[in-house]
Amino acid sequence: MTAEPLDTRTVSALVADACAAPSLHNAQPWSFRYLRDSSVLRLYADLRRALPRTDPVQRGLHIGCGAALFNLRVAAAAAGLCPLLRLLPDPACPELLAEIQLFSTGPPDAELARLAPAIRRRHSSRLPFRDEAIPGEVRDGLLAAAAAEGAQLVFPGAWHVQSLLALVWDAEGREAADADMRRETARWTRTEPGETVGAPDGIPGEAFGPRQRGSSVPLRDFATGRPMPGRGWAPFEENPAVALLGTARDDPPAWLCAGQALERVLLRATMDGLVASLTSQPLEWPEVRWMVRDPLSAMAHVQMVIRIGYGPEGPASPRRPVTDLLDVI
Repeated sequence: MTAEPLDTRTVSALVADACAAPSLHNAQPWSFRYLRDSSVLRLYADLRRALPRTDPVQRGLHIGCGAALFNLRVAAAAAGLCPLLRLLPDPACPELLAEIQLFSTGPPDAELARLAPAIRRRHSSRLPFRDEAIPGEVRDGLLAAAAAEGAQLVFPGAWHVQSLLALVWDAEGREAADADMRRETARWTRTEPGETVGAPDGIPGEAFGPRQRGSSVPLRDFATGRPMPGRGWAPFEENPAVALLGTARDDPPAWLCAGQALERVLLRATMDGLVASLTSQPLEWPEVRWMVRDPLSAMAHVQMVIRIGYGPEGPASPRRPVTDLLDVI
C-alpha cells in the first residue's frame, strides 16, 4: 500500500464526518492535524473542552474522541482509503490520541464503508420510544458490532434495568446537590433553541426532550433546576431497552476502544432503524459506577449506558466548523 498526500478538500470531508460523533455534553473535545508529506492525520484531545467536574479523569473525553475516530475510519473506507491506526503513539504527549496513516491503495474495509450513510443520520433521541421489542437478530448484530472493536455489549435483564433506573435517579440527585457540576452542565446545555443561541457546540433546548410522566427511562434531565418555558411532559416507554457497553480494562486505551465500539454500535443501530440516547450520569460517581455493572455478565468496567429502541429521530445538535478543527501542515 502507498500513502500519497490527499487534497485538503478530501481531508476536510473526512474530519467533518469524524466530528458528527457524540460527545459528553456535545463539547466536541477534539482537534486534527494533517501532515501532508506523510499523509498522516493526527487526532488530539482539546483539553480546553474538558469537563473537569463531570469528567475528572477524562474518561468521557476519550470515549467521545474514540467515537470521532471510528467515524473517521468509516468515512475513509467509504472514500476508498485504507486507514492504518496507532493509538496513543507518543507517551510524552498524552493529548495526541491517535495517528491515522491514510493509504490510497489496497482494498478498503467494505463492512465499515457500508456504515457511512448512518454517520449523518445518527442523532441522540431523548424523545419517547415505542414499547416494541428489538428482534434477536438485530440485538445479535449490535453485540457483534461492539465485539468487533474489542468491547462488550450486554442487554441486562428486566430486574437489573430497574436498578439502573434507580441509579440514574440517584446520580441525578447527586448532581442537583453539586453546585460546581450544575454550573458546568449549564455552560454546555442551553434551555433556548439552537437557532436562538447560534452556538456551534453544546446541547440546545430542543434536544432535551420532554419531561417524563408516569414512567422512568435512563435519561439525563439537562434542565434540572432551570426554568424552561414551553417544555412539556410526555409518557415514555414502560419497558425501556437498555444496553451496557464495557471493556476489560479502564484506562485511556480502553476508553478509546469503548468510544469506537460505541459509535460502531450506534451506526449499526441507525442502519437497523433504531434510535438511541446515552447516559453516563451514574458512571460519573465512583461510588455508584460499580453498581451499574450487570452481575450476571463478565463485563469488568461499564463505559456507557445506552437506551435504544424504535422511535422518532432526535434533532441534530450543532457542530463546530471544520476550519476551527483542522490544521494542515
